[in-house]
Amino acid sequence: MAVALPRSRSPLTAVRQWYEDELRWPTAGGEPVQLLTGVRFDALDLPADAGRALLARVGPTGPVAIDRSGTAGPRMLVLVAAGAAEELPEFLEWLEWGSLGLDLTARGAGDRMPAPSPPPPHSRWPYGTGPREAAGWVRPPEPGCEVEATLPTTGTGAGRGGRGAPQAGRQGRAPDLVRLVSAAATECHRARLLRQTRRQTDRGYGDQPLAFSNASRISAGTRPRSLTL
Repeated sequence: MAVALPRSRSPLTAVRQWYEDELRWPTAGGEPVQLLTGVRFDALDLPADAGRALLARVGPTGPVAIDRSGTAGPRMLVLVAAGAAEELPEFLEWLEWGSLGLDLTARGAGDRMPAPSPPPPHSRWPYGTGPREAAGWVRPPEPGCEVEATLPTTGTGAGRGGRGAPQAGRQGRAPDLVRLVSAAATECHRARLLRQTRRQTDRGYGDQPLAFSNASRISAGTRPRSLTL
């Protein structure tokens, strides 16, 4: 008597089911698997170099992913509370960053982000050591806990950004959304200055990393002007 063997799940099916069953996050149909933003979360979208500096500056946040699928270079996606994408332009204006054209946007209602492969159990990936796929988790979400409670928000109680909000998970206290946006804008501006200085130095001095280092750090505000060559 023939015995029907269970069908093995395809990797894409496994990824989709992990997000939908473990995290209750909706996914878009088709391949590759994508997550729908604006439903359970939004995502701040900034260049990866600015994102690395941001994470070092603000410390714990909610989940953070890296998207390598674009042609303009890798992007950091910092998950924030749903609705934050609509508030971002107003925050930037209020923080007096609105006129500078920062490379800082947000993915919200009607947008998508790539779905990184689920992290191995008990993993703690530092930046850049995840699978070399189109997307990867820098700070992965934690199944079994209310992920939305870890997301920066402007409210008090909807997330751990609010005063008096509960502590949960290993990620610690997330910054409120306004402070996160302020830090993200600063690092986007600083990263742009560094890139501009690198290009100018390459054209003017050739291969002189010391000249680039000092000039760029002064321009970016990371080195006191008294400490010049």
